[in-house]
Amino acid sequence: MLEAEAIAANRANWDDRADVHARSQMYDVDAFLADPGDISSVVRNDLAVLAPHLPRSGITGRSLLHLQCHIGTDTVSWARLGAVDVHGLDLSPNSLRHAARIAEADGRHITWIEGDARFASTLIDRRFDTIVTSAGTIVWLPELTAWARSIHDLLEPGGVFVIRDDHPILGAMQFEPWEIDDDYLGGGGARIYSDSGTYTEDSAGQVAHTINHEWRHDLGEIVGALIGAGLVIESMAELPYMDWPAFPDLVPCEQGWKLAEGKPRIPLNFAVVARRPGDDSDDA
Repeated sequence: MLEAEAIAANRANWDDRADVHARSQMYDVDAFLADPGDISSVVRNDLAVLAPHLPRSGITGRSLLHLQCHIGTDTVSWARLGAVDVHGLDLSPNSLRHAARIAEADGRHITWIEGDARFASTLIDRRFDTIVTSAGTIVWLPELTAWARSIHDLLEPGGVFVIRDDHPILGAMQFEPWEIDDDYLGGGGARIYSDSGTYTEDSAGQVAHTINHEWRHDLGEIVGALIGAGLVIESMAELPYMDWPAFPDLVPCEQGWKLAEGKPRIPLNFAVVARRPGDDSDDA
């Protein structure tokens, strides 16, 4: 299948998922809107990674771009924390419709952009102090070179980027530990599968466009793409928790979900913080 056809199939799949997720208990949009102080657990975890790389004022007053923002609860959370000039980009127009509705209900002015995160810099004509992406994002991108270059070009000199996502070792296990039965290293082409459900509760049979295309990206590829784009890596971590109950061996924890005591200690998430150098000399 051609790459454009794979991306179109993913877009249709995520348009379906958006409706399922917007009414799910996992996202609980009504409760989120009912409590103006609520910050999504995803953003709380992202901020814990990002905070040491921010000024004393934190995210307050910093312009922010959220890549692969889905239905916008995380994007709105960043605005609630004090980010300004907030933008959210996503491939799925239906996801953005839900995001716009949620932001309007929260009284937030957020700019929504439809497009492929790899080419974000061709769609947005400005720079940001902070760019974020997390929780199930880059497996939907066929390659990371253009993605990393877009991040570089969209950051202000001195601006900071954070990615926190499912650790690629889980993809190699197909999220069914404990045997490796799929690629860990990237470059092996698309993994294509059919699924009529999604990661929210009781969703089986609710997704009409069932075909998914995912691409494996190992840690070396992720970090290498960011460095190759001219960014400076400030921190990298492999983390013992994740945002969703991906398989039965996980138990609840403060950050979301972790492996139960006695299970092998493997990373469930990774996080990378990178910065654009503080002047434009890297563009020379």
